[in-house]
Amino acid sequence: MDLTLTPLKGDAKTLQQWLTTFHLASVVLDPFTNESAWILKTAARILRQFSGAAVRINFIVTCDATDARAFLGPFADEFLVFCDPDRVAVKALGLAELPAFVLIKSDGSVPIAAQGWTSAEWKEVAAAVAALTSWSRPTIPAPGDPGSFRGTPALV
Repeated sequence: MDLTLTPLKGDAKTLQQWLTTFHLASVVLDPFTNESAWILKTAARILRQFSGAAVRINFIVTCDATDARAFLGPFADEFLVFCDPDRVAVKALGLAELPAFVLIKSDGSVPIAAQGWTSAEWKEVAAAVAALTSWSRPTIPAPGDPGSFRGTPALV
């Protein structure tokens, strides 16, 4: 809960402060890999489904603010974005591959995470977010989503 997350806009806060009111539904990306680029539009679509739910939808990107804005483009203004250039959050979340879709509950626990892109695993995370927030689930996979692929090493 001491982990500090720094958003593109606003001040850095501890995980405990970010979780005061809402859980976090985070898509974690490495902007320097093809795999994270391949899933970006799909991830944005999935996060949009939860935009009105009792959860903070966000991207965590393993780079500085300048690279995050360049990689995310208009998504940088649409979503809450945390920069994690030293991969401290990635390590704290216990991730081995990126991209990843992670549910962080208000108590700081991570009950479910999907790593790489397998629609069935991302669908399970989305179902957990939906159940926790009493919200509808996004369609996964949807037309235009990529085929399954392994992620890249999260801690390089």
